[in-house]
Amino acid sequence: MMLMDRDADDEFVRFVNERSRSLLRYGYVLAGDPHTAADLVQEALLRLRDAWDRGKGREHPEAYARITMSRLHISWWRRRRGEQLTGMVPDRNSLDPGLRRVEDDTGLWQALEVLGRRQRAVIVLRYYEGLDDGEIAEILGISRVTVRSQALRGLRRLRSHLTDDRIVSLSVVHNERSNRA
Repeated sequence: MMLMDRDADDEFVRFVNERSRSLLRYGYVLAGDPHTAADLVQEALLRLRDAWDRGKGREHPEAYARITMSRLHISWWRRRRGEQLTGMVPDRNSLDPGLRRVEDDTGLWQALEVLGRRQRAVIVLRYYEGLDDGEIAEILGISRVTVRSQALRGLRRLRSHLTDDRIVSLSVVHNERSNRA
């Protein structure tokens, strides 16, 4: 029994070491704030750890963490709806080049602000994280048809708010992400 617990611990630690940076980038794009992103990752990993001990979340730990982060973000957003987010991020002390790329693209978060939370999550998961409709549907707990319709509506809305220069910049970010995968 003790050996299985240690294997589970090692497996969880390995997952955290391998995927926490990706989860942090996902959190940043969801929230637009590195501190909130870190809070989302921490809370999601704590909940994943609890589920891990009960034998849940082990098959698809990243999906479990991302679903948790999305739901937490929506929950936190509902609670602080009256607050105004600022476009300026106060500190930029990050060693992760992926997070730095997102932070340096000052227009990315501003562009995504015009979208609703579900459309933003779909667009980020599809074009930044490079996930397919089935994976996005699983993470967000919605159907594949809803993923496609939210992506279509989100892209239409982005196009109506962006200049040609911003569209080119966002497609460069997507192409860099696709080339790394």
